Amino acid sequence: MKILAINPGSTSTKVSLFEDETSLFEKNLFHDASVLLKFPDVADQIPFRRAVILDALKEEGVDPSLIDAYSGRGDGCHTQLGGVIAIDGRLAADLAANVGRSVHPARLGAMLAYQFGREFGRPAFMVNAENTDEYGELARLTGLRGVYRFAHTHVLNQKAVAEAHAAKLGRRYEDCNFIVAHIDGGITVGAHDHGRIVDASMGADGEGAFTPTRIGSLPVLAVLDYVEQHSAADLRLKCARAGGFIEFFGTSNSDTVHALVEQGDRKAALVWNTLIYQICKMVGEMAVVLSGKVDGILLTGGLMRFQDIPDGIRARCGFIAPVSVYPGEKEQEALALPVLKVLRGEATARTYTGADVWQGFGDIGL
Repeated sequence: MKILAINPGSTSTKVSLFEDETSLFEKNLFHDASVLLKFPDVADQIPFRRAVILDALKEEGVDPSLIDAYSGRGDGCHTQLGGVIAIDGRLAADLAANVGRSVHPARLGAMLAYQFGREFGRPAFMVNAENTDEYGELARLTGLRGVYRFAHTHVLNQKAVAEAHAAKLGRRYEDCNFIVAHIDGGITVGAHDHGRIVDASMGADGEGAFTPTRIGSLPVLAVLDYVEQHSAADLRLKCARAGGFIEFFGTSNSDTVHALVEQGDRKAALVWNTLIYQICKMVGEMAVVLSGKVDGILLTGGLMRFQDIPDGIRARCGFIAPVSVYPGEKEQEALALPVLKVLRGEATARTYTGADVWQGFGDIGL
């Protein structure tokens, strides 16, 4: 069985072709934010990303009509429980309408998978979407009526890394507590409590550390002052696509910024080390969520190629639990292998419900 895994991120499009459990090829195609910002809305990137994928297949001599299934990263639909979901017309329509109000390009993965599936008469699937919802009530409420925290994190990679680490320990993911930090163009940290992500930072929504493309958490009154001088639209753009490194250096390329750090540039060093400091604060928050019962702190994502990041996190957070590093990510396998089980009849894909997991606090007036 050949499965194409489509994984759009904030600074890249990752595409992999699997034949059964074997990856035939994987391409990680970087897009500088200056290119992606030419598209007014994330959904406007679809023709660009589609062309990138078709070019990658052409380079590898792969006929897309001979692929058995398409699997995409997802977001922007109604929240669902984790796992594999078959993409039908209702899910495709909700992704296109962005009913989940996502600003993350992850939703393009499922949209592209559905497009390719329709074009070539093959099934399409979405796996562990960014807004997979496994939260309890305490993770949702804020001090402002009508404003709630919601599930929106790097579910796909966080769960894949947590499951791999549990297996390495000779244990089941469902029997462990982990803090998992995905550190790349976007940065999120999640608390994994016995197989469920019970709380996590909402990176693309303005929470947690700033990143190569995002502003992270900001003091509310300072935000209001900023909006008075600029606009809400400007702030929305910076929140997910044009903040962080772009704000400071005009590029989201972490290699460029780190090269400045190595050259002794004081501005670059301050920005870089603040990013590490803020990630450590996020890890500490999730340790409290897990009541200090943490079997491991797992670091993953593309920025793990810079050794000073895991070193800095280990120095501040090593007292909480052992720190393990998984360079890069396991998202491509996480997109393909669960779908392979569905195609083989070893597992069943769920049907999209068309409704959110959590229905609000209306019953108690909140």
